[in-house]
Amino acid sequence: MIHVEDLSKYYHDLCAVDHVNLDIHKGEILALLGPNGAGKTTTLRMLTGFVKPTTGSIRVKDYTIENDVLEIKKLLGYLPESAPLYHEMLVYDYLEFVADIRDLTGEGKFARLRHLADLCGLTEVMHRPIGELSKGFKQRVGLAHAMMNDPEILILDEPTSGLDPNQIIEIRDIIKEIGTEKTVILSTHILSEAEATCDRVVIINRGRIAADSSTESLKESTGDKSLVHLTIAHADFDQVKAHLGGIAGVSDLAEIPRNKGDKARDVLELNLTCQSKGDIRGDIYQKIKETDWILLELYQETRSLENIFRELTTEN
Repeated sequence: MIHVEDLSKYYHDLCAVDHVNLDIHKGEILALLGPNGAGKTTTLRMLTGFVKPTTGSIRVKDYTIENDVLEIKKLLGYLPESAPLYHEMLVYDYLEFVADIRDLTGEGKFARLRHLADLCGLTEVMHRPIGELSKGFKQRVGLAHAMMNDPEILILDEPTSGLDPNQIIEIRDIIKEIGTEKTVILSTHILSEAEATCDRVVIINRGRIAADSSTESLKESTGDKSLVHLTIAHADFDQVKAHLGGIAGVSDLAEIPRNKGDKARDVLELNLTCQSKGDIRGDIYQKIKETDWILLELYQETRSLENIFRELTTEN
């Protein structure tokens, strides 16, 4: 559906997007995930033809962004982070205005307006001024605007930015429903949104793709590395490190600093980094049984998208 090859964008000496290669398939809901300033918005603007790439190429179906930008725009619906709305207009008047721009006429136009009002949950506010709506409803109006031409591809830049938890869930449900029929590309830095909504996640950092896979595959791609958390009483760190460091599979052992005012001064918290295909918590427990230490806590951290995101976006 979309083929991106060697895409880069420079603003003078600043490289916002650095040689990105990406294929987006028909019917996918894809999240472009990354910290603020990672290059997500610039990438989306280049995909929509709003910003011209410095180098590289973009192909949408049989069209190229260099030669067929108007044809590509006909295939797209685009909602920027701040929806471009006329706040003094009624919702119905604004959407009818957009429909007229899109050359919709007659019964087809009104059928489209009814469908979008129902899909985006706007029926109850169609005759209210846009400026009086909550941010969640304004985002819905912007989404209806982007969907007016029934695009094959929908591109959403931070669609839930600034919304409260209930509004986020509502917008998320709308996106998932739209995604049953269309290709959806959205950018976000909200990990739960990407995990709950999208089929595939592309993590971008400093303009480069750091990971590209489904969330489940990303969690499994970390290999045999795991983190075991320990809390032990009546133990000295050096003794613990010497005693547990010899366990096969333990690659590192680090103390977690405790608050100075903590009353339990003889309690030690540690993270053990393990490189093992199996679960070595039993070996750790047996080693602790050989001592006079009191084991207060022992658990293996679940690999989460948040952990993976932090690793991929904080390493140099």
